[in-house]
Amino acid sequence: MNASITSDEALRIARLDAEIAYRDLSPFYVRVELNDDGWHVDYELKNTKSHGGGPHYVIDAQTGVICTKRYEQ
Repeated sequence: MNASITSDEALRIARLDAEIAYRDLSPFYVRVELNDDGWHVDYELKNTKSHGGGPHYVIDAQTGVICTKRYEQ
């Protein structure tokens, strides 16, 4: 897939949205990967014994629009 949006831009888009719902993102590792359907940005808890989880996004690689998002709180 030829992306107009860089991985850094996808991370910024996801972070701005995630900070609204979670405020503090320091308990999470972040992973970004370009797939056929866009940028996948996933926040995973650093402490695997904690309950809950982080936000997960699919961001359009051409426009930067959030296609899907899911919160695991």
